[in-house]
Amino acid sequence: MSALTRSRSVPTNIPNDINLEYYTQRARGGAGLITTEGTLICQQGTEWQNAPGLWNQDQIAAWKRITDAVHAEGGLIFSQLCHLGRVSHPDAPEQKASGMPVYGPSSIAARGGKFRFLPGQPGYVTPVAVDDPHFFIDLHRQAAINAKEAGFDGVELHAAGGFLVQQFLDSTSNKRTDAYGGSIENRARFGLEILKEFVSVWGNKRVAVRLNPTGGYNDMGMPLQENIDTFQYFISQADDLDLGYICLLRYNPALDPEIDGQLRAIKHDVLKTYRPCIKKSPLFLNSGLTPEEANELIAAKEIDAAVFGVLWIGHPDLAKRIEHDIPLDAKLDPETFYGRGPQIPYEEQKKGYTDYPAARL
Repeated sequence: MSALTRSRSVPTNIPNDINLEYYTQRARGGAGLITTEGTLICQQGTEWQNAPGLWNQDQIAAWKRITDAVHAEGGLIFSQLCHLGRVSHPDAPEQKASGMPVYGPSSIAARGGKFRFLPGQPGYVTPVAVDDPHFFIDLHRQAAINAKEAGFDGVELHAAGGFLVQQFLDSTSNKRTDAYGGSIENRARFGLEILKEFVSVWGNKRVAVRLNPTGGYNDMGMPLQENIDTFQYFISQADDLDLGYICLLRYNPALDPEIDGQLRAIKHDVLKTYRPCIKKSPLFLNSGLTPEEANELIAAKEIDAAVFGVLWIGHPDLAKRIEHDIPLDAKLDPETFYGRGPQIPYEEQKKGYTDYPAARL
């Protein structure tokens, strides 16, 4: 089960009883490995309201209830750790509470964006350039330590989504002239140093990374050859760490926004282009897979595991349905995907989240 931002940690950023029920349902439904929704490494750095964090003891204790419940159902759960960098907004409640500005690798705003929970639906702003990348590397390390205390089985670095790690990697958002900008090796340094910190805390096989080489979302993407060269280098270097897995997202039209009259993504065959770079770490594939396609790719040894996202939203027992050939028949309501804010009564937060029924076996 892939990371799925659902924005149900109301009223603040601490996982609650509804989150507990949600993850328990899916562990019970056969999810072999659950990756949590993007979990914030600090209060500063959130595009989503009511996204959970992992920077304080209250959050650690709340996540411990969830990891214990997942383990009781026989499941495994990794925490996906992230910082959203330049795609935060200074008027977002959590951002204001942090007392910090919006940061990015360089003072370059992402185009587009929409903060539906802010008056006027503003877009992205020009960020303050990160002065010392080690500050954010250290925040990631501490979050990895916190994840261990919270009982997780490992951590996944969110290096996709147009968030901070991908912003450092991409030359359109990173114009730095220090050791973290310019060449491919320098732009890759930030994410790779975080992965090495994760490995120092967890050991290599309990660390993973999620990447989206086709970009698009949140204004990501370089010219094709530079894009390929950059991701081939990063993936090869990450693979040398012999990670628990490397999860690649393939091109998905739903994550390809139109900006200035053109689709933003850099379309290319992710498996064909990057599979040769991965020799030590298992390769996971995500984004729009069907169970039938997943079985074919695994049988052909093109991937080591299939990762499903949206299918888990409406089918809390997705794995068992696939195993027993039960139809995937949920009628999804996209209006409930990302919650509706803390002003909605607590019981109503369950709509489209924990009220999808399991099939009768």
